[in-house]
Amino acid sequence: HCFWKLKGRTCSLISPASRRCPASVQKYIVKNYFYYYLFRFSAALGQEVFYITFLPFTHWNIDPYLSRRLVIIWVLVMYIGQMAKDILKWPRPFSPPVVKLEKRVIAEYGMPSTHAMAATTISFTLLISTMDRYQYPFVLGLLMAVVFSTLVCLSRVYTGMHTVLDVLGGILVTAVLIVLTYPAWTLIDRLDSASPLFPVCVIVVPFFLCYNYPVSDCYSPTRADTTTILAAGAGVTLGFWINHFFQLVSAPAESLPVIQNIPPLTTDMVVLGLTKFVVGIVLILLVRQLVQNLSLQVLYSWFKVVTRNKEARRRLEIEVPYKFVTYTSVGICATTFVPMLHRFLGLL
Repeated sequence: HCFWKLKGRTCSLISPASRRCPASVQKYIVKNYFYYYLFRFSAALGQEVFYITFLPFTHWNIDPYLSRRLVIIWVLVMYIGQMAKDILKWPRPFSPPVVKLEKRVIAEYGMPSTHAMAATTISFTLLISTMDRYQYPFVLGLLMAVVFSTLVCLSRVYTGMHTVLDVLGGILVTAVLIVLTYPAWTLIDRLDSASPLFPVCVIVVPFFLCYNYPVSDCYSPTRADTTTILAAGAGVTLGFWINHFFQLVSAPAESLPVIQNIPPLTTDMVVLGLTKFVVGIVLILLVRQLVQNLSLQVLYSWFKVVTRNKEARRRLEIEVPYKFVTYTSVGICATTFVPMLHRFLGLL
C-alpha cells in the first residue's frame, strides 16, 4: 500500500559492496493510511520508546517481580538476536524494490528480526508468568499475546525492514529460548543475593560482552542498542540487589501466590497509576540526560576529543562506556530511586 518514487539525482543503483551503508533517499505515496499508521505504530512497539515506558509501568503499577522477569528474559533474547545479526550478516531487503520507511536501523543486518524477537518475548513471557499468579481467561491472554506479537512482526515486513524469513527466524529463535530457559525462570525471582560479589558480576559480565561485541563492516546502531539493552538489564538487577541488601523492600514469598481476582479498575487507581508513571518517567529522563552528559564529558576529556563530536560518540571506547553507564543508571533509578520517591510522595 506504499508506492514509491525516487529523487533521480540521489537514487542510482548502488553496488553490492555498498548496500550495507545505503545513501539513497526515497519518497513514497501512501495509498492506505489505515495500514500505514497501524504498522508504523506497531513498529514503535518494538522500539526503545515502548520499553522505557511499558517495563517501568509494569514495575511501578502492576508487579515488580514480574517486571524483573520480563526484563531479564528480554535482555537474554535480545542479546542473542543482536549477536546473531552480526554473525550471520544477512542483508536487509534490497531497496529497490522495497521501500524502507525507517532510517535509523537501515545499516543493520536483517536475520533475525529483533523486533519480532522482542515482541514475542514480552507477550509470551508475560502470558506464561501471569497464568499461575492472576486469574483471568487464558484464551483472552493468549489472544492478546498473539495479536501484539503479530502486529509487530507484520510491521517489519510492511516497513521494508525485514523479509518474512527474518521474522519467522526471530520467532523461532525466541520460542526455542523460552522453552530452554523456562525451567530456570523461578531462579530469576531469587536474583537478589546478599553477596557483595553479586553486583560486581552483574556489571562486569554485561560490560565485557558489550565491549567485545562483533565488529561490523561499517557503523550501525546494533552495538549501541545491545549496550543499552544489557546495561538496562544490569541496572534493573542491581537495583533489586540494592533493595534487598539494604532492606528497602520486603523479601518476596518463596512461591508467588495466586491472586484470585484482578482488582476492578477504578478512577482512583487510574489517577494513582498515571501519577506514579509520570513522576517516574520524569525522574528517569532527568537521570538519563544528566548521566549521559556527564559521562560523555568525562570520556571526551579522557580521550581528548572535541566536545559534541558526533562521530567520536561512535568510537568503541566512548560509545560503550557512556551507553552502559547511562542505562545502568536508568535501570537502578527505575527499580530503586523511583519507588523511594513514590513512597516519599505518599503514592505507595
